[in-house]
Amino acid sequence: MAEELIIAKNKKAKFEYFLEEFWTAGIQLLGTEIKSIRSHKARITEAYCVLHKGELFVRNMTIDEYENGGHYNHDPRRDRKLLLKGHELSKIEKKFKNVGNTIVPTELFISKEGYAKLKIALATGKKLHDKRDDLKKKDAQRQIDRGSSDRF
Repeated sequence: MAEELIIAKNKKAKFEYFLEEFWTAGIQLLGTEIKSIRSHKARITEAYCVLHKGELFVRNMTIDEYENGGHYNHDPRRDRKLLLKGHELSKIEKKFKNVGNTIVPTELFISKEGYAKLKIALATGKKLHDKRDDLKKKDAQRQIDRGSSDRF
């Protein structure tokens, strides 16, 4: 593979949270799971990460069953372990302990080497007025873009 192949994006995360710091993590998968991911049958819109005994897991990430998997198929919504270096995990653990912080996956992709990777972000929840401000900015930018294209 020449470049990264994006499988799924969590567009809702940018709207719902302030994304502060990003990491890229590997995912511990079964054989039928990686085959489903490569055929673009994965969703991360409802997913979030949890710390359990010093390890990071992603929950509610849906990977559909592989059609040719037979009885070897996996559970589509099982918890999957994220593979990070020890110093990254300790940094995440320190920041995760602050009240109001969470870790959300923002992008699922296949790396150049052929491995499934998950881009995760430290996030703080937005209030309703913050979301409204984002929508106003988005609408204003859309109006500017329309106005500039009408002139040409």
